[in-house]
Amino acid sequence: MGTDLRVLRREDWDEWYDNLIRAFGGIPESAEERALFRELTETDRSIGTWDGDACVGTAGAFSFRLTVPGGAAVPAAGVTMVSVAATHRRRGVLTSMMRRQLDDVRSWGEPLAVLTASEPAIYGRFGYGVGTYHVNAEIDTTRVRLSVPLGTDDVRLRYAEPADVLDACEAVYAQLVARRPGMVARIAGWERLWLLDPESERDGASPLQCVLAERDGEVVGYARFRIKGDWEAAGPKGTVVVQDVDALDPAAHAALWRFLFEIDLTSRIDARRRPLDEPWQHMVSDIRRCSLLVRDSLHVRLVDVGAALQARTYQAPVDVVLEVEDAFCPWNEGRWRLTGDPKGASCERTADAADLALSVRELGSAYLGGVPLASLAAAGRVRELRQGALTEASLAFGSAVAPWLPHGF
Repeated sequence: MGTDLRVLRREDWDEWYDNLIRAFGGIPESAEERALFRELTETDRSIGTWDGDACVGTAGAFSFRLTVPGGAAVPAAGVTMVSVAATHRRRGVLTSMMRRQLDDVRSWGEPLAVLTASEPAIYGRFGYGVGTYHVNAEIDTTRVRLSVPLGTDDVRLRYAEPADVLDACEAVYAQLVARRPGMVARIAGWERLWLLDPESERDGASPLQCVLAERDGEVVGYARFRIKGDWEAAGPKGTVVVQDVDALDPAAHAALWRFLFEIDLTSRIDARRRPLDEPWQHMVSDIRRCSLLVRDSLHVRLVDVGAALQARTYQAPVDVVLEVEDAFCPWNEGRWRLTGDPKGASCERTADAADLALSVRELGSAYLGGVPLASLAAAGRVRELRQGALTEASLAFGSAVAPWLPHGF
C-alpha cells in the first residue's frame, strides 16, 4: 500500500503534531505551548503524509511577510514543522512533501519560501540557500567592560512584568522590522510565544524577566532575560540568559546592554541568535572574551525568481543577465535580465547572453544581502561569463545592515 499526501484536516492535528514531536526526539512540550501551536497552525497551508491510518510525514507553511533590502515586506511561506517518521526514511516522503509545498507556494503567489533547518544539509537539494547568519555570545562580564555613547544616561530603565508590557514591546519590534532584511512581521498570536515560560525548559534559570527602556515617557527598547544562579567558593557566578534585546536608537541599545552587564551576582551573559553586526560588539573592551560563534539561520528559496528579484532594491545600479539553474522548480530555469538601483528593480525573461551563471540556491543565499555573490563565486558556486559582471552584481546585492532573523519558527 502506498502513502497518501494530503492537506491537513483540523481533526487530524493531534496525530500530525505527535508525529512531529516524535521525530524531534519525543520530548513532550508544555500543554500551553501545544495549545498555542495548535492555534497558530494554518491547516490549509499544512500537509501530511499518511500510511494507512498512521501519519508518517508533516510540513507546514506560515503566511509571513519578510523584510527584504529596501524595506519592502514580501509575502513568504515560512516552512515549518517538517518531519518524516524514522520508519519511512528513503521512500521519497520528504521529496514529495517539498514538491507539493513549493507547487502550493507558487499557486498562492508568494515569491519566497524560508525556513530554519534542524540539519543544514537537508534543504539545499530543494533549492534553499543559507541567507542569514546569527551570533551566539558567551560574555565574561568580570573582564569585559562597555564604552557607551552620549545620551545613554538619559534613558530610564524599569522592571515590568513581561505579560503586562507585551504590547509595548511588540510596538518596538514592529518599528524595527522594516529596518533590517530577514526580519518577519509578526502574525497575530505569535507575540504570545515569547511569554511561554514553563519551568521544565528554563534549565534551572529564573522565570522570564523584562526591563523597559524609556525616554520622555515613551518606550524605546526592552530586554527579556532569565537569571541562572550559581556560586563557587569565591562567590557568585550567575549567568544572564538573554532572550530578546530590541531598541530604537543607539542610547537605548547601550543602556539595555549595560544593564545586562551589571546585574548583581552574575559574571556571564549567554546571548543567542544575535545580529552579526549588533552595535554592542563595538562597545566592548575585549571582543575575544565574548566567545562569538556564528551559526546559519534563515534558509531562503526563490519560488518565483522574477517576482522575488523585482521585490527588493539594490544598493548600487545593476544591469545583468542571470542564467539560473533550478531543476526542482523548472519554471525558474533560464535567463533573467535584472536591472535595479536603490529606488527599485525589474526582472524579466530574456534571450540575451548571460553575464552570470548560478543555481537558485546561490540566489537564495545572496538574496537578502548577507552573502556576497563574489564569495559564492570564489567557492565555485557562481560563474562570471562577462568580465566585471560579478563585481557589479555582488555590490548591488549587498545590504548596509546584516540580514537577521530574530527568532525561529
